[in-house]
Amino acid sequence: MNVSIIGTTGYGGAELLRILKQHPEFNIKSIHSTKEDLPIWNEYPHLYEIIDKNLQGIDPAQIADQSDIVFLATPSGVSGKLAENFSGKNIKVIDLSGDLRIPAQAYLEWYKHTPANESLVEKAVYGLSEWHHDEIASAEIISNPGCYPTAALLSLAPVVKENLIKPDSIVVDAKSGVSGAGRALSRSTSYAEANENLRVYKVNQHQHTPEIEQQLMKWNSALKPITFTTHLLPITRGIMTTSYVQLTKEYTSSQILELYQSVYEKQPFIRIRPENSFPSVKEVAGSNFCDIGVHVDSRTGRLTIVSVIDNLMKGAAGQAVQNANIMSRLDEKAGLGFVPLYP
Repeated sequence: MNVSIIGTTGYGGAELLRILKQHPEFNIKSIHSTKEDLPIWNEYPHLYEIIDKNLQGIDPAQIADQSDIVFLATPSGVSGKLAENFSGKNIKVIDLSGDLRIPAQAYLEWYKHTPANESLVEKAVYGLSEWHHDEIASAEIISNPGCYPTAALLSLAPVVKENLIKPDSIVVDAKSGVSGAGRALSRSTSYAEANENLRVYKVNQHQHTPEIEQQLMKWNSALKPITFTTHLLPITRGIMTTSYVQLTKEYTSSQILELYQSVYEKQPFIRIRPENSFPSVKEVAGSNFCDIGVHVDSRTGRLTIVSVIDNLMKGAAGQAVQNANIMSRLDEKAGLGFVPLYP
């Protein structure tokens, strides 16, 4: 099957190239950017003599004629317009931006961009792979989840769906590596500002907040708005979310652990840690795994859930390819069997 990538010069696009280059079923037919006629290794020298393609301009009709799937690895505010150009054409679309994840009014409020066409947003399937498998399999357009929402939602889903927590008690403390901010230069992500530092940002204003709440409330309509706080870590890759929820009655850590093991036992990319074992971001780096650890504090009746992912893999390109596999009726693990990079 032929695939095309638009937005190849960003970190998400580069990660798609790394995955798709060795995918057993997908062939990289074309790569596209506003920077035309440049070899991709000019942007990413590590691809020299590995991928010899040149960046091309963006012609939706031509891309649709030559490829089965197009990945949109472009920024929010751009992807929605591109996705509309592919509507009605014989090609499946996977959008890695936030443009198709939430309704127009919420998008305008949180992203401060002009919203995508509302009918397109309604048509897009939210691609949280482990929970929307059947809808993804029959979808024409996928809204790939954000990195923070992927880590948070996968970790909260079992207790939210089973109604084991108080509806107004969710607090998510989230931390991301610098690559989560993209490749564009900014003061806060420069080496001198980010190195040996830990910074909180977008306090109670992060654009992923409504995305997380929307899915949680689909699982359990009694839930209330959450507290979601994000921090910048002085590392390149990785996300850790530590979520705190108040249980509705007395449970032990082993009981909660059994629930998580049962829920995720058939999900190849979810690894539930044994009791009193908690994951770190380096343990999933370069892979599509989401590792989760849980613990109940018997003194407070509060459950702590720790979740880690690689923000460029399970939080972006890896999950996008997992969704492409599901859409194409392939083994969802195809091309994603990376052992995490360690140390």
